[in-house]
Amino acid sequence: VLDVGANKGQFSLLARMLWPDCRIIAYEPLTAPARKFRALFGADPLVEFHQVAIGKKNESCEMHVSRRDDSSSLFPISELQIEFAPGTDEVSTEVVRVAPLSDFLSPKQIAQPALLKIDVQGYELAVLEGCEPLLHRFDYIYCELSFRELYSGQSLSDDVIRWLHHGEFSLAAVNHISLDS
Repeated sequence: VLDVGANKGQFSLLARMLWPDCRIIAYEPLTAPARKFRALFGADPLVEFHQVAIGKKNESCEMHVSRRDDSSSLFPISELQIEFAPGTDEVSTEVVRVAPLSDFLSPKQIAQPALLKIDVQGYELAVLEGCEPLLHRFDYIYCELSFRELYSGQSLSDDVIRWLHHGEFSLAAVNHISLDS
């Protein structure tokens, strides 16, 4: 299981519960959630953690830190996001490292069945582009997407699904839909 946008480890905990013997490789760029992730999984020999954002190229970028850190993004937080989810306004910024997935993994290190989970607040397409040389090794991709621009400049669900379709992935399900009025 690759957990991109691991935050404090919520999805990794679920993966550990569902698949007790799976290897988990997690990526989270923000300092405070990364500290909590390390505290939670530090003694787990099957968990590998990298404090980095996955993206197309090696660079440093400014992360827009939300009052709720799991709503932080490399894109500016829009007014629509704040209206939709009160308490997600920006409280600070943090410079984070961004790098392609291949900087951390080779194809041989991804054992099947492999799941790529992406929850990166609008940065999904850049993450997928940063994973592209390794995508053929994944059996499943679980990705949080938006139908509306909650982060300024983000790709919307149609764009991401279309991009994945060209990569020979197909949509299997739509789950956990949140709707506004």
